[in-house]
Amino acid sequence: MTLSFKNKLLLALSLLLASTPSILAADGGSFDVVVYGGTSAAVTAAVQVAKMGKSVVIVSPDAHLGGLSSGGLGATDSGNRAVVGGLSREFYHRLWKHYQVEDAWTFQKMPMENGIPGQGGRGIDNSTQTMWVFEPNVAEKIFESFVQEYKIPVLKNEKLDREKGVVKEGATIKSISTLSGKTFVGKRFIDATYEGDLMAAAGVSYVVGREANAEFGETLDGVQVARAIYHQFQGFVDPYVERGKPESGLLPYVNEKISGKDGEADKLVQAYCLRMCLTNEPKNLVPIVKPEDYDELDYELLLRSIEAGQRVFMSFSPMPNYKTDSNNNLAVSTDLIGGNYRYPDASYEEREEIYQKHLKWQQGLLWTLQHNERVPQAIRDEYGKWGLAKDEFVDNNNWPKQLYVREARRMRSDFVVSERHLRYLEETPRSIGMGSYNMDSHHAQRYVAIDDQGRATVRNEGDVEVNPGAPYPIDYGAVVPPKNECDNLLVPICVSCTHIAFGSIRMEPVFMILGQSAATAACLSLDKGVAPQNLEYGDLQTKLLEDGQVLEYDARPRIVRSDSLKGVVIDNSKAKINGKWISGNVTYNFVDLDYVHDDNSDKDDKSVRFEFENLAPGDYVCNFSYTPHGNRATNVPITVQTSLMKFETAVNEKIAPKIDGLFVELGKIKVGDDGRASVEVFAKGTNGHVVVDAAQLIPIE
Repeated sequence: MTLSFKNKLLLALSLLLASTPSILAADGGSFDVVVYGGTSAAVTAAVQVAKMGKSVVIVSPDAHLGGLSSGGLGATDSGNRAVVGGLSREFYHRLWKHYQVEDAWTFQKMPMENGIPGQGGRGIDNSTQTMWVFEPNVAEKIFESFVQEYKIPVLKNEKLDREKGVVKEGATIKSISTLSGKTFVGKRFIDATYEGDLMAAAGVSYVVGREANAEFGETLDGVQVARAIYHQFQGFVDPYVERGKPESGLLPYVNEKISGKDGEADKLVQAYCLRMCLTNEPKNLVPIVKPEDYDELDYELLLRSIEAGQRVFMSFSPMPNYKTDSNNNLAVSTDLIGGNYRYPDASYEEREEIYQKHLKWQQGLLWTLQHNERVPQAIRDEYGKWGLAKDEFVDNNNWPKQLYVREARRMRSDFVVSERHLRYLEETPRSIGMGSYNMDSHHAQRYVAIDDQGRATVRNEGDVEVNPGAPYPIDYGAVVPPKNECDNLLVPICVSCTHIAFGSIRMEPVFMILGQSAATAACLSLDKGVAPQNLEYGDLQTKLLEDGQVLEYDARPRIVRSDSLKGVVIDNSKAKINGKWISGNVTYNFVDLDYVHDDNSDKDDKSVRFEFENLAPGDYVCNFSYTPHGNRATNVPITVQTSLMKFETAVNEKIAPKIDGLFVELGKIKVGDDGRASVEVFAKGTNGHVVVDAAQLIPIE
């Protein structure tokens, strides 16, 4: 059949549209899966949809793809790299391939494998052909290569209309619209933003802030004063504008009171910053400019912290070509503590104001360290070597445009991942990927405290850096909302979890893993004709494994639940703690969530007392649990007492416990009619680290 000129023209136009997905999406369109977000998780989600043969679009509120991975966070918080699989691992492999070419090394020679360190291992790992440290512009090129390779349409700078841009029928999202007026119809939607804007606009439940420890049986959630020993002021820092004069007012971002007691809930958000890409290479250096409205009062806290002894003010993690990923470090640094509380629910305009405040803070921070005469000359000389990288973030005066949103909204669904799941104290039946990094929270507030001399001084609160002990699985329930709220949305970043669990999950490799897994579930649920919440896990698991996701890890720690042991067991979390003990979970085995240790310091006033009540009168075996190590004390004093008797003993904690691999026997006791007994462990006079985990009483029949 001979085609007319008109039909030939129409055929050519249709072929052009079919081969150019971005044209199809120019004014919206209809897709199997609509991915909202420009993050690394958004890219892996979209790529997975394309690989599974479904139509997909990325609707990005940002101007650049990759989120933090292309926004300055080049020092990958990888944790155990063995559990990074699928497209996430492919990203780090493509980075490795990029840097195998000499032309990629524009300002330095190609280093040896050990030439650039990384977090948790080598920055360049030739044995696994992966690269874990990288320049922002290179990361963005990798993400762009992904979407080009799979012909994925991408619309940038398209912000969701959060007030009326989500159209639902019952619990089903039918379409989303952006502020520019573009509408995208989809069968499945994925919210891959750091803020969870689509999730919130769709009416899905979420929380902001820190839960109380008691809500989910955790130890590291809520307000954290006792554990806030890192990134802390080194000495006395007067909190008032005029020193010693409360009537003069507080310094900027210092609160008069703390938000609550240890372990209590609040609505505060851990601090944000910009992950600056700095360089000391003169050929590529842009000098730091003094902010136009610079006010020295904003940096008075910094200057007083220098007087108190602070000498380090940020990290300089080395990246290729003499660049850095520069992050918060010590008491006053790049984190603008308290400057982000409104961010999660803020309007776009207010978020931009918050971003500008963070930008100004860090610009002024660097300028102060380089030029303020109150800063010692040695510090000025050291920090004066650094400037912005001329070839990074060229459309934003060489500053990252992506704010490091460490945490914003967190979905609240039927399954809530908590510290207990990360520590294998609760089951994770439907793994879709693994995390392994520290449960990591930055400070959330500065407040006025009273030091040991009775003076008002500034303290930071909120920092937690605790290893979960081993890689852990993340449940499918974390990425799906309650079905009655939304039955066609998946959320791979603002997942359903607690604050402290998110502190570990919130790493870029994990977000990419969860993005791919969420997309897999979206596609399979379409194939099966069911809501994502009703998808058979066996089908999902099979496909995830086929695509290289890592769902389990053999080196599972041995953590024993107290309610699974004989007799009556009291864990350290329920004991009376005197003095400043530190939580630990690195050395196994132990009972419940953790153990505590005395840090081998300030021993005189430190003790842990286990108080048993409502015991049946009679004879008991009394046991004590600790984790052994070569640095432990050999003479840990313990007093055991009831109303009928008392004895004192000592334990050598270098020797491994024999009872269940956890306990040593202290002796036999007789409990009187009052049903009470106590076991008290002391640090005073010991010759090494003292570890206290649990006490156990087993009735003698």
